[in-house]
Amino acid sequence: MIKVNVEVNSKSWHKKIKNPKKYFSKKLKKISKIVKFFKGKNITFTILLTSSLNMKRLNKKFRNQNKSTDVLSFPFLSSNNLKFIKQKKLYIGDMATSYEIINSRTKKNNFLLEFDKAWVHGLLHLIGYNHIKNQDYSKMNKIEKRILNSIN
Repeated sequence: MIKVNVEVNSKSWHKKIKNPKKYFSKKLKKISKIVKFFKGKNITFTILLTSSLNMKRLNKKFRNQNKSTDVLSFPFLSSNNLKFIKQKKLYIGDMATSYEIINSRTKKNNFLLEFDKAWVHGLLHLIGYNHIKNQDYSKMNKIEKRILNSIN
């Protein structure tokens, strides 16, 4: 089972998602059946639904990038440690997403689809996926698509 703590510090989010906790719980049930890492575990993470300005601050503080971005992930454990953890109850980290950046992408798709792409990408970072090398990108992209197909 996957649980999420949802923090909203930008009112704009409520225009698109009335009940973020409920929104996530339906989608997370489906993900726990697809991704092997989640099977048989109680996983928790936190997501901050925030503004582009706040994302810029976070990106500057933690990644030394003076610009906003769609999603930032802050894994609680290193990807090396995740492989060896036998605990069934686990906090995997935090992520933040920007309303304005996701909303600006909705000219091609709908808001919720773009939002799902961002937070699923962030969730995969929390469990050790990355896209530094091409083969890692391919692996991460493949599982991202499987998840998105199952939750939408």
